[in-house]
Amino acid sequence: MFSLVRKNFDMSDERSSGLSTPPAAGLADEARPPNRVKIGLALGSGAARGWAHIGVLKELADHGIFPDVIAGTSIGAVVGGCYAAGKLDAIENFARSLTKRRVFALMDLSFSGMSLISGERLKAALEHEVKGLSIEDLPIPFAAVATEIGTGHEIWLQRGALDLAIRASYALPGIFEPVRVGERYLFDGALVNPVPVTVCRALGADYVIGINMAADMMYRSKVVPDQAAAPGTAAGIGPFAGRLGSALENGLLPRYFERSAGGAPNVATAMVDAFNIVQDRILRSRLAGDPPDAIVNTRGNDIGMFDFHRADEAIAMGRDAARRTLPTIFSHIPVAAASG
Repeated sequence: MFSLVRKNFDMSDERSSGLSTPPAAGLADEARPPNRVKIGLALGSGAARGWAHIGVLKELADHGIFPDVIAGTSIGAVVGGCYAAGKLDAIENFARSLTKRRVFALMDLSFSGMSLISGERLKAALEHEVKGLSIEDLPIPFAAVATEIGTGHEIWLQRGALDLAIRASYALPGIFEPVRVGERYLFDGALVNPVPVTVCRALGADYVIGINMAADMMYRSKVVPDQAAAPGTAAGIGPFAGRLGSALENGLLPRYFERSAGGAPNVATAMVDAFNIVQDRILRSRLAGDPPDAIVNTRGNDIGMFDFHRADEAIAMGRDAARRTLPTIFSHIPVAAASG
């Protein structure tokens, strides 16, 4: 089981491995009006469904709700980091421009032996918007959550290069290569904190709004005491390396992210399903132990993890989910207080 040790990692020098204590509050507290509720947004993981975060943020802004601190995990770190950098419109334009062909064109084969995809093309796309930006210089305090390989420590990335922190937070194990920060290798923060409510509170938020992309995908636990073994049909994946190379040469990489006929899993879907089950168990535990003051639950489980080309649907889904939650939010935060 992963240990949940919170560490704040300084990425200002990638050769450094110094750790420091997370701050007790966000920045610019003295400038806040008295009695002003300090709002934190905890943007959760969810792969392609995470484009819904854009819709949530837009809908909240339309009603005068703007965060004072932001914490994000995985795709939540992508959208949250861009929002904190004033790049929400840019990431929205990028998301809406994606087609299925463009999505798979961004998935470049890794030859490192550490993952299926190297992530270099995605890195280039991300750097186009946020390269050169440091987390500590953002106008809104921001933290990205990642997991340290080997120890399972929960790492809070609060300083240094924004693009590096985002890439570390979304590095899905087995799919994307882990990101080296200092002497440590980091991957997807969803393994330790899928909706980082605790991080927002540590950054000083008085009222935390959690955004959960997995609300209608959460697995219903069931114990099957006895299941007879019966002959079945193998998934037919074949020699992985050879077929993967052939798939890329013929433009057939999508088959590794889609189920075979009859629902049989392939390599990628088996890894993703295993990851989802682990994430689900952790998410239930974390939200039970430290629930947000309000939670935005999305509904749209037909959007698959790699359906990044369906941004229009996901963003609309996010707006709808935010609208359903507004009465709860406004029951605690008057409009004037939220926008003041």
